Amino acid sequence: MTQNLHAVRQSLMPLRAQADLTNQWLRERLDTLLPELMARADLDMWIVAAREYNEDPVILTLLPAPSMAARRRTILVFARRPDGSVERLTIDRYGFDEFYLRQWEPERESQMACLTRVVHERDPQRIGINVSRESAFGDGLSTHEFAYIRAALGDDYSRRLVSAEAVCVGWLERRIEPEMNVYPGIIALGHSLIHEAYSRQTITPGVTTTDDMVWWFRQMMHDLGLRAWFQPTVEIQAHGQRYDADEPRLVIQPGDLLHCDVGFYYLGLATDHQQHAYVLRPGETAAPAGLQAALVDGNRLQDILMTEMQVGRTGNQVLQSALSTATAAGINAQIYSHPLGYHGHAAGPIIGLWDQQQGVPGKGDYPLYDDTVYSIELNIKKAVPEWDDQEVRIALEEDAELTGGQMHWLAGRQTELHVIG
Repeated sequence: MTQNLHAVRQSLMPLRAQADLTNQWLRERLDTLLPELMARADLDMWIVAAREYNEDPVILTLLPAPSMAARRRTILVFARRPDGSVERLTIDRYGFDEFYLRQWEPERESQMACLTRVVHERDPQRIGINVSRESAFGDGLSTHEFAYIRAALGDDYSRRLVSAEAVCVGWLERRIEPEMNVYPGIIALGHSLIHEAYSRQTITPGVTTTDDMVWWFRQMMHDLGLRAWFQPTVEIQAHGQRYDADEPRLVIQPGDLLHCDVGFYYLGLATDHQQHAYVLRPGETAAPAGLQAALVDGNRLQDILMTEMQVGRTGNQVLQSALSTATAAGINAQIYSHPLGYHGHAAGPIIGLWDQQQGVPGKGDYPLYDDTVYSIELNIKKAVPEWDDQEVRIALEEDAELTGGQMHWLAGRQTELHVIG
């Protein structure tokens, strides 16, 4: 059952409690997940370095709350021990008690000398740094910081540097059980937000514009303490106005099919939603049957894609299998799904882009792993008899998890159009 926003507001945690919870998650992730990922990538050491206001996309997920940035220069060093556990060190002026063992005493040595000492003492053979051609999430090391690390390590150890892309992507994409337990409630918040947006509390036909709705979403997220990760969109399709109209009408009227795209962060995790609503005409009690049939096709495409999303298959393999099955079923489909987690368009396998339906080289060749989350984003196009066979686009986006080798919706999906009376 969808909660109203008053109930949602009452359910949200105070900031201090949020920080305590996310720090519990970070401890568990560092203790249990990081050793597995470093072993999988065959790294003896991982160095993550960034300067304030030029943060690596990974480092902020490694720092405990209430940290909001690197301080001056922050260097984290992860060193794999013979027993497989990981030593967690920090080379910075301020430290992160309980999470990292501080190595640097500024009154005794320079920060660079400290990094030199830490590396040489442990003598790692494969040292990962965040440089990558394919993944932005593995390419956060700036040019100067790269030169700084090379200078600190010297020629011999610099020859041992390798890309840490596999650890970066693995760290960002994998969810631990406590995160998975909370994620459905976060997705449900988004459903509640959309439910209220698609109501007469928010929309007055003939008066309310799509821009009014966009800023209603932004303001409501702000008021609830949720952080938008992109500017929402609201669009109109109607009899005589296609989804690709050059000059779309902006004032919402009876008979309109509305589409929204909304996403936010809560507890450091992102949501991403697209749903549709129909504005009833006088005398109508339901949306035209052709629009409802189009939504059914959209749900069928979701089912097809979810079935194809299997551990070990690449994003490109999933894309081609799903599109082939959809075509055989007579569905005019596009698929452009992506991972979800610490970021909205998150680390992991890309399953199509709207303008690359033949596959995405590089990022689409990455495999699916268990315990990951995805935004199932796609559209279908279908002629609507009640609109003189005008083609309508149903663009859907709902969030799902891959756990135990199976895909599951995190908090359900839209199977009926919202109706605005």
